[in-house]
Amino acid sequence: MKPVLALVGRPNVGKSTLFNRLTKSRDAIVADFAGLTRDRHYGNAKQGRQEFIVIDTGGFEPDASTGIYKEMAKQTQQAVAEADMVVFVVDARGGLSAQDHDIAKYLRKIGKPTLLVANKAEGMLEGIQLTEFYELGLGEVIAISAAHGQGTRGLVELAFESLNLSDEPEETDDDPSVIKLAVAGRPNVGKSTLINTWLGEERLVAFDMPGTTRDAISVPFEKQGQKFELIDTAGLRRKGKVFEAIEKFSVVKTLQAIESANVVLLLLDAEQGVTDQDAHIAGYALESGRAMVLAVNKWDAVDEYQRQLVQRSIETRLPFLSFANMHFISAKKRQGLGPVWASIVQAHKAAMCKMSTPILTRLLLEAVQFQSPQRGGMFRPKLRYAHQGGMNPPVIVVHGNSLEHVTDTYKRFLEGRFRKAFNLAGTPLRIEMKTSTNPFADKDAS
Repeated sequence: MKPVLALVGRPNVGKSTLFNRLTKSRDAIVADFAGLTRDRHYGNAKQGRQEFIVIDTGGFEPDASTGIYKEMAKQTQQAVAEADMVVFVVDARGGLSAQDHDIAKYLRKIGKPTLLVANKAEGMLEGIQLTEFYELGLGEVIAISAAHGQGTRGLVELAFESLNLSDEPEETDDDPSVIKLAVAGRPNVGKSTLINTWLGEERLVAFDMPGTTRDAISVPFEKQGQKFELIDTAGLRRKGKVFEAIEKFSVVKTLQAIESANVVLLLLDAEQGVTDQDAHIAGYALESGRAMVLAVNKWDAVDEYQRQLVQRSIETRLPFLSFANMHFISAKKRQGLGPVWASIVQAHKAAMCKMSTPILTRLLLEAVQFQSPQRGGMFRPKLRYAHQGGMNPPVIVVHGNSLEHVTDTYKRFLEGRFRKAFNLAGTPLRIEMKTSTNPFADKDAS
């Protein structure tokens, strides 16, 4: 599981600047989860070969009892509870404030590992201007400048050190025959009911395994000879181990489950249709390259008109998941669950598909013969051969000349041909274009 860093502090100390600095390598992944909060943001970051999740929070007032400040405090407390390490940001130029003391008191009380970071410290003499922050009782003060990128790398390295993490990725000896399955979806969509239904079937063999510090649980089980590992984002956690508010919906648990899975089952609610949260989760899974299956739960509880509305909302709001098989189920009444299993196995098989270079090249040339790419300026792209560049998700690399002029429309055309030939239902497919270089270009220039 990826480690999680939460950035907390009073307003205007530079938390968002630090968040943007840390997540610059993978800017696109993340965002507000509509309906959850306007002030808590989740982003993926990477340093060296170690990936981690960063949570940006709003201004924190631990003792706020009314209005928007109370809600902001609640969201920050959730972020702290979800994190492995808290980064407490103070303003080196603004100096120590009473609010800093309140936040420090709260962090000392909960006992979460914390790094004290003095931002906006460019050009300042450490040990003189920063000595006042030692009053907070949180150990060493780390001087950084998020705006200029000074000290941020050392900050992350220190966080990894404190968590006993190196910047090397964890080596895993996963069994390739086991399908890792994550059930994702917003609260009250029926994830717990579905999981309990699966684990309650006589043909399923299951047992709980201790999870991480965030109480995530993996459940190995077997169905019809196929071994699965369920990466849980729903119920199944022991009561009392996590805050009730966190239990309701943890974005971190969902993102980590998606990252760890081979296949993601996205569960939708037939009574409410597709929401912003559903679209965000689906988008994250797609960017992560995960194979996917869609299941619309509570199908028995809606009339024909609502069913049509749901299907239309899926077509309009999740068009980027057209590759995924869709099923209409009732977890409570155990209706329609059989075909879901078949689609999960198919999606995994497609994600791990091996494609030979001769077949790919033949399919490519046949596609070009059927429909040539559009001319780009003076040149028409020439697609010469293709080979597989990766699995889970499958990557097809196309070589040729002037391929920078190949349009997205033509790439989708090629994708459709490859999908049909290899039966790639349930997995994203990525097509990369590589233009050949002219070995005599430099000589001509000289």
